[in-house]
Amino acid sequence: MFRIMLVEDELTLRQLFRCHLEDEFPSIEIMEASNANEALQKIGPQPPHLIFMDISLPGESGLELTRKIKKEHPEIVVVIVTGYDLPEYREEAIRCKADYFFTKGATTMDMLSDLVKSILLKKKLKADGFESLTREPR
Repeated sequence: MFRIMLVEDELTLRQLFRCHLEDEFPSIEIMEASNANEALQKIGPQPPHLIFMDISLPGESGLELTRKIKKEHPEIVVVIVTGYDLPEYREEAIRCKADYFFTKGATTMDMLSDLVKSILLKKKLKADGFESLTREPR
């Protein structure tokens, strides 16, 4: 099963995004974290396939958290979603090995859903995040 983690300290935004993803992808498991420590604890033995990461988190920044996650789990796709559209943040996101960078003001929920669909397709999964597009021969 495909797993997504939302790392966002604003509860309302996190819940809104979760509801949208659940409507679009009802079979996908969605985890939430409001800070870096919580995110690291929840990654655990079954890490998410995709993380939507805010830059501004209590304690450790989302960029530094991205660096740590990518060091231990380079296969996890990390999407930075931030209200700060600054060149230095984009550059640092690249250095931290984030896979995508979106700004909250210029990004719609549908755009993020389309990104999830494209990632599922690259991983050869159907849009429900559960079934493989290709069957193994019996």
